[in-house]
Amino acid sequence: MKKKILIICANYYNNISNGLMTSAKSQIPKNCLIKTINVPGVFEIPVTISRNLNKFDAFIALGCVIKGQTPHFDFISQASTNAIMDLSVNSKKPIGNGIITCLNMKQALARKKKGAEAAKAVLSILSQK
Repeated sequence: MKKKILIICANYYNNISNGLMTSAKSQIPKNCLIKTINVPGVFEIPVTISRNLNKFDAFIALGCVIKGQTPHFDFISQASTNAIMDLSVNSKKPIGNGIITCLNMKQALARKKKGAEAAKAVLSILSQK
């Protein structure tokens, strides 16, 4: 049976999210059905997963948060991470967290392959008996 995987990608930093998406998709086998949904920012990822919990076997959350001059970075990073973990544990479905949190754009550009790590983590959990 084909596994259905939903990739939710926050495209606030489009050049970063494109790299995350490409690296994630490169790890998913052809026998999986992949759907992607783009959202404006990482804060919208958990609700999108929640709305689709019964339709997919696994999820991959992709996006980027770059620290600015206000505490917004800390609030968004922590809130999205906590919500994703809660959704995964409560639904017993794997959610790969490929949301990168960086201090600047240079760091973000260097971590665009983080999507692959999130995809590998999801596939590892899906393969468990």
